Amino acid sequence: MGVAPEAFWRLSVREWRMLTGPAAVPTPMSRRELEALAEAWPDRTGEEIND
Repeated sequence: MGVAPEAFWRLSVREWRMLTGPAAVPTPMSRRELEALAEAWPDRTGEEIND
């Protein structure tokens, strides 16, 4: 990127994104991906947490 280390660590998120381009910005999760994630990692109930 050509940025000195001291300057790199002072970059804002916006500046970092401008330097790295659109590839650095993740795409939103689809409904199908969210549902698959929720199925794989369901929320625990209060009883499960206390066990």
